[in-house]
Amino acid sequence: MCSHATTAGDPAGPRPMSLEEIREAYAECAPWMERLDWLDRRLTGRYRRELFGDASGQVLDVACGTGVNFPYLPSDVEVVGIDISPEMLARAQDRLEGLAVDGTVRRMDAQNLAFDDDSFDTVISSLSTCTFPEPVAALEEMDRVCKPGGQILLFEHGRSDVGPLARFQDWYADAHYATAGCRWNQEPLELVLQSGLSIREAETRALGIVTLVDARPSQESVVDTVRARLSSPEG
Repeated sequence: MCSHATTAGDPAGPRPMSLEEIREAYAECAPWMERLDWLDRRLTGRYRRELFGDASGQVLDVACGTGVNFPYLPSDVEVVGIDISPEMLARAQDRLEGLAVDGTVRRMDAQNLAFDDDSFDTVISSLSTCTFPEPVAALEEMDRVCKPGGQILLFEHGRSDVGPLARFQDWYADAHYATAGCRWNQEPLELVLQSGLSIREAETRALGIVTLVDARPSQESVVDTVRARLSSPEG
């Protein structure tokens, strides 16, 4: 997340940024995020490739930003990228046009998705819950729009497993939020559990800072899964 102004005496950590503050911050940082795309590929590309390479069917990329996840998706999917920032979406659209992946982008609030229930086979999101004003609400929306038998793939960051580093994150958390708009000592798995998603697999990497989650819709049953697989083209 990019830097933004805070008013004197306004505690950064306890008060989430509003959607408008988030939109304004991303409008400022969209150009340099695009220029640093090469660095993002080096630092996070392996995680995106490992997780999002398993996406299938109709894919929703929540808080897609400049479309950094798009190159790691299989070429046979159809993706819809949503974000609150029109400046980010303009760059995501440019990226999409240079790839073999079919899709489109739409401006939308992740906490209030304008899609029907059970609309997507796969929902993905990366490094996003740290900035959502209500991260659990956003995860619940991802859950709602994912089809039974579908998958929800999350690449997140949070509090380290290493004691000294975790304590530093805790100590600097409010200051980091004030300058970067990011809750960098969050616990991603706790948020996922609060949302009711069914975690199939979860791994932490990079001293516990990176968390990769493969989840399923909360209301999915064995019958739903079997029915979805039987009705699929490959079923």
